[in-house]
Order: sequence, then C-alpha cells, then structure tokens
Amino acid sequence: MTIPHILLAVAVTLIWGTNFVVIKVGLGDFPPLMFATLRFVFSALPWIGFIKRPNVSWQWLGLYGFCIGGQFGFLFLAIQSSISPGLASLVVQMQVFFTIGLSVFLFNERIRVPAMVGMGLAAMGLGLIAFNIDATVTPVGMALVLLAAFCWGCSNLVVKKASAASIERIDMLGFMVWSSVFAIPPLLILSLVFEGQSLDMQSLQSAHLHSWFALAWQVLGNTLFGYAAWNWLLARHQAATVTPYALMIPIFGIGASALLLGEALPGWKLGAGLLVLAGLAVITLGGRLAKFGSAA
Repeated sequence: MTIPHILLAVAVTLIWGTNFVVIKVGLGDFPPLMFATLRFVFSALPWIGFIKRPNVSWQWLGLYGFCIGGQFGFLFLAIQSSISPGLASLVVQMQVFFTIGLSVFLFNERIRVPAMVGMGLAAMGLGLIAFNIDATVTPVGMALVLLAAFCWGCSNLVVKKASAASIERIDMLGFMVWSSVFAIPPLLILSLVFEGQSLDMQSLQSAHLHSWFALAWQVLGNTLFGYAAWNWLLARHQAATVTPYALMIPIFGIGASALLLGEALPGWKLGAGLLVLAGLAVITLGGRLAKFGSAA
C-alpha cells in the first residue's frame, strides 16, 4: 500500500473508532433497529437520485446491503444495553480474522510472514485489552457483536467478489448508496415486529438534536465516506493487507470513550495500544524492509 492509501485506511479507522461513542448517543433516543434502519434510509436517500448505480450485478448490491444491515443491526442491539462502546469496538475486530480466513478459503490468498507476525502482535494487544477490560458486558452482548463481526467479514468478501466479477473499477460511493437500499427492508420489518410502530414513531417525534446529529454522522461520515473508502481499498489490495488496519479501531474507540465519557486509561490499555500499533507497523513495513534487504 502506498502512503496515501495507508493514511486513508487510518482515517477510516479513526472515524469508525470514535463512532462507537456516537452510536451510544443516538441510542439514547432511537430504538436500535429503528436507528439502524434510519442509517440506511438516509444513506440511500436522496443520493440515489443523482448518484449513478455502479456497473455491478444486482446480486452483489443486494447481498452487500443484507450483510452490512445485519452488521449494524446486531451492533446497535448490543451497544444499547448489553456491552459498552469501548468493548464493542474491541470484540467487533474479530471481523479481521473472519475476513482473512474467508479470503484464504475463497480467493486462495496467502498470508505472508510479516502479516502473520504483525497480526500476532496486534492480537496480543487485543488480548491484553480483553484480559483487563473493566467494562460491563453480557454473554448476549458478546454474541451479538460477534455476529456483527461475521457480517462485516462477509460484506468485505462480497466487495472482493464483486470487484473480481466486474470488468471495470467499481464506483464505491455508488456501491454504498445503492446497496443501502437493500439493508432497509429487513431492518424495518424487524423493527416493526420487535420494537413496535408506536415506539418507532415516538422516537422520531421526540428525538433530541444531538441524536439527529449522531444519525447524520452515521450516514455521512461512517457509511458514505468510511465504507466507500474502505471498499475502495479492498478493491485494490488483498484483504490480508487492508483489514488489519481495522485493529486500530479499538484504540480510537477507547480513546474517544476516555475523552468524551471519562473512561480511565491505565497503563495496560496504553501497552495494548502500543502492541496493536507495532503489529500494524510490521504489517505495513515488513514487506518493504524484506524487499530492501533482498535488493541490498
């Protein structure tokens, strides 16, 4: 990956990491499934009126929309009351391993030595956080976030398959806008069944301004920019190269919780962050250093 691509990946993970706190704000007024529905409603409308549908099969748009809708449906359900935002930002990083494992199985991609070493260091950092975590979590919360992580991994693979099947580069902004249409029906149906029309309507009428700002950030920052940029990177690089950058998300997530929610930052959290960053440095620079050594 070139330096601009690396910086883009870091910017996306910064947005996604801090977004866990923003999600918690929005869930103060919106039921989780309705909140997820609104996220994709406004990710599709009014953008489909002037953003051209990408030249990909409808099946890829539909499958991606279904997967990403499941990701945020499960995640919002968990964060509402079953897991803290900081811990959710950690557990959802299982998507890295789901994505790489599925890539090896479906695309025959190889995991190179620097990537394996870097993933090991980063996994140690995540393990240190998990061992010392002081946030409240329930088994249901863990299960829901793991399901969200699996859906995220599947959506990453859909992008790879769609890119491989396309004869031209996919417009990832258009891909996000048009695929969002397919996330709406299942989320809306589930919201009406399990949350109820009266609760949904009441939340729309009584939501505070900060919750609407949280929703706007879900649409503009997290979905339209974040996922369009992430999928753009996945279409140009191997999944094993791009997805490890998501391991920075819990660093930004815990940092945002500390800054905005007053979460303490003991030494073990800082040490875990250093391990994750060291792992990313090995993944990013290891291949280049090996090539430099061979040339020398």
